[in-house]
Amino acid sequence: MHAQTRHSRRGNDDMAMAPADFRSYYGRQILKTPVWNWMIAAYLFSGGLSAGSALLAAGADLTGRPRLRKVSRLGALASLLASMYFLIGDLGRPERFHHMLRVAKPSSPMSMGTWLLGGYGPGAGLAAVAELMPAWLRRTWLGRLVNRAARPAGLEAAAVAPGVASYTAVLLSQTAVPAWRDAHPYLPFVFTGSAAASGAGLGMLLAPVSESGPARRMAVTGAALEVVASRTMEHRLGLVAEAYTTGKAHRLRQWSEILTVGGAVGAVVSGRRQWAVAASGAALLAGSALQRFGVFEAGVQSTRDPKYVVVPQRKRLDEGRH
Repeated sequence: MHAQTRHSRRGNDDMAMAPADFRSYYGRQILKTPVWNWMIAAYLFSGGLSAGSALLAAGADLTGRPRLRKVSRLGALASLLASMYFLIGDLGRPERFHHMLRVAKPSSPMSMGTWLLGGYGPGAGLAAVAELMPAWLRRTWLGRLVNRAARPAGLEAAAVAPGVASYTAVLLSQTAVPAWRDAHPYLPFVFTGSAAASGAGLGMLLAPVSESGPARRMAVTGAALEVVASRTMEHRLGLVAEAYTTGKAHRLRQWSEILTVGGAVGAVVSGRRQWAVAASGAALLAGSALQRFGVFEAGVQSTRDPKYVVVPQRKRLDEGRH
């Protein structure tokens, strides 16, 4: 018994003195790689796009830009439906989404996210339906009722939109995945900026240049927030930042930054040229999508190398001792 205890102590001392590239016994993973597939990354992107579009649609409505309002409202609904498709596809059974509405649990990001979507969806949907009504229906009592309700519904969706844009970042950071967990102070800002940039990009792509002013200003603001938050995250995460700055995740996020910055610059300098504004909008959309896929890939990669779990744990233990 004494020999076993001594051996255990020696093993602990050896582990404490192990180099930073410790790989665990037999090279095995410490954490299980997430079973989520590409549909979750697409869900992260489409949900943010919907939220950004809803915000832009409300601004277009209040400033008298009917064509920008229309494409943004329809974009908000279409991307919300796509987001729900990807989420339900990953859950496996549609009723699981319904089941999550049976209880509200403030400590659960998934529960709160479900309720955010439940509050956001009807407003975004009603506002979009008002844009789709044919002329003959608008003249009926039902059409007039929908038209009167469209603005309050759109404003309600816009009020909930920031939560829809950022809750997925909180959801990821509440997992045990090192690259997501350690990035919890930064991911909400990255996702919110990305959502604003993508919503603005859709407006720039589809609306006439004469009404694209709010979209272009929102593009610059969203892109700046996304890029600054992303760079700050890379510089402050320490060892885990390697998951974002190496491999496939790095390539995806590098292209994301190039497209996002290029789209924002285009929003400023493209003037009245419709093709240039539309191309800048497409770049912003692509950049936002690559950002979400890059963050997703970084999380997956961080579970495959045990050092992202072991080294930060030892650092926290050493700091606790001192």
